[in-house]
Amino acid sequence: MLKQRVITALLLVVLLGGVLFFLPATYVPLAFAGVVACAGWEWVRLMRLNNSAGYFFAVALMLVCWQVLIGVPESVTSIFFGISTLFWLLVAPLWFRKKWRLAGNDAFGYGIGLLVIVPTWLAMVVLFRASPWLLLAVMAICWVADISAYFVGRRFGRRKLAPTISPGKTWEGVVGGVIGVLIYGELVLSFSPLGDYWTIGPIATVLVLLMLTAVSVAGDLFESLLKRQADIKDSSQLLPGHGGVLDRIDSLTATLPLAALIYRCLGQ
Repeated sequence: MLKQRVITALLLVVLLGGVLFFLPATYVPLAFAGVVACAGWEWVRLMRLNNSAGYFFAVALMLVCWQVLIGVPESVTSIFFGISTLFWLLVAPLWFRKKWRLAGNDAFGYGIGLLVIVPTWLAMVVLFRASPWLLLAVMAICWVADISAYFVGRRFGRRKLAPTISPGKTWEGVVGGVIGVLIYGELVLSFSPLGDYWTIGPIATVLVLLMLTAVSVAGDLFESLLKRQADIKDSSQLLPGHGGVLDRIDSLTATLPLAALIYRCLGQ
């Protein structure tokens, strides 16, 4: 299993690097839409529907992304990011408390899928067009938070974060994730070209990193809750050793739209 996980992870890194730095920029949104299609196909498993519904939703998501790309002025795409951010900051905590469910083949389930997945795709496009390195740096926030939380939680974890949703997560792990992200942010802003374009002060920077880390945890917990309710361990087996696409982008679905909104609010 470990060998399989490592091989899959290496292939994903190579694939991501190829898309970000070698694929012609015109085709990058299409590559991202491929990720969206896979995520949409997996989403219906959380709704307890069959593969036929999955194929339908995958195609529907790609059509929505295409319409957004060609029909929505770039100046108003921040509305998508704002709605997504409100969902993760206001609705998701209430969702955790009330333990709402995706009931089945209804508009609500598909609507939540659109709300979770489409802004993620759009944020990837916006951040990539700003700079492939910017998109990669934001994605790395989630990876650093997850890895730091894992190791700190294993070593020091005592108090459960959400025992009925994800028993392995602890508050100590969250603190470890925050510390890891703050260190990572300082290194990026101090030693990479991205720091030249960051115009806000240190306190605001810390607040931004804290918000991004917090929503990354929310995104992770949200998918964990839906999988638990659907009685499945992984969103699919598309990625050997890693589960499905949603399993790999769960925290990104919350973090990327917020990062894109902040990027736009800074006047970029």
